Amino acid sequence: MIGIAASAGGLAALSVVLSSIPADFPAAILVVQHLDPDHRSHLAEIMGRRTSINAKQASDGERIEAGTVYFGVPDRHLILNRDLTVSLTSSPASHYVRPAADLLFRSMAEACGARVIVVVLTGGGSDGAEGAKAVKEAGGTVIAQDESTSEFFSMPKAAIETGRVDHVLPLHSIAGVITDVLRKRQASSG
Repeated sequence: MIGIAASAGGLAALSVVLSSIPADFPAAILVVQHLDPDHRSHLAEIMGRRTSINAKQASDGERIEAGTVYFGVPDRHLILNRDLTVSLTSSPASHYVRPAADLLFRSMAEACGARVIVVVLTGGGSDGAEGAKAVKEAGGTVIAQDESTSEFFSMPKAAIETGRVDHVLPLHSIAGVITDVLRKRQASSG
């Protein structure tokens, strides 16, 4: 189970990461990009042309499947439930944003524990840091984009400053490390 969060500069960063995901990717990816709450998002359609796995906007109550990337919708939090369905909620904004990475990451940690890998990409503010801590405390893996490749470093920096980040990577290395971590986990589980 992979969670990715981005804000300012996120479209370009997501393009790099998702275009490097292999077609036989063995996990689901949930993406929170801070979006304008007053406009329909075309992120799933745009990214669908840039990745070899299925890309779609998440639907409330939908069960997630491996090999698919699910994008949050404007003005709704994307939450993973324990039964591996998603909820789109209008609960209060977190860090002034909805959807918020912290809520997604925390829900992923609660639903999947050590099987979670989260990535904090470029963006302003500190959204994602508290959720990254929850993932690490549950035994998951946390990745942050490095400063040199971040258009806006505040979000990755806030995650790094928690002391709970496993890998600080340049943008072009993130997809490869995700894939390597998944392969090692699959090999060790049998």
